[in-house]
Amino acid sequence: MHPTDLTVSAVVCRDGRYLLVEEHAMRRVVLSQPGGHIEAGESPEAAVIREVLEETGCQVACGELIGTYLWIHPQTRQQFLRLVFAAEFLDCDETRKLDDSIVARVWLSRDEIEARRKTLRSPVVLRCVHDFELGRRQSDALLSGMLPLQNNVDAILAQADLV
Repeated sequence: MHPTDLTVSAVVCRDGRYLLVEEHAMRRVVLSQPGGHIEAGESPEAAVIREVLEETGCQVACGELIGTYLWIHPQTRQQFLRLVFAAEFLDCDETRKLDDSIVARVWLSRDEIEARRKTLRSPVVLRCVHDFELGRRQSDALLSGMLPLQNNVDAILAQADLV
């Protein structure tokens, strides 16, 4: 059995468009929200801010937790547990060098994301956009007392939505 891959990501909406990245993953170019792994000693919120900056060159303020999502890759059976936060766009440095796996930063409407469904990194990408638009938010109490999160993956899994 594979260990659960714990990640964070941000839903950043500006003028009805969402900040996404095109990136190399799974031997193809996929579309996803900016995000990644939580580093040792880092809070999930700090990880969101760092990952968005590294992957897009954009600065954000991390907001509320939209939800926790579990996706199991259908071929490999690898489990991905994703903590997704709403984030407010602050600024963007168009000249900043982005992570090596990133092809481009893009701003897309929900309809454009849905039209590119086959290129999404996982179904979680579209699911958390829908949840964001519905105003879904999780209580801060969900993660309180669980730091470091890497030591409490099972407790978070118990709260996650299977996508």
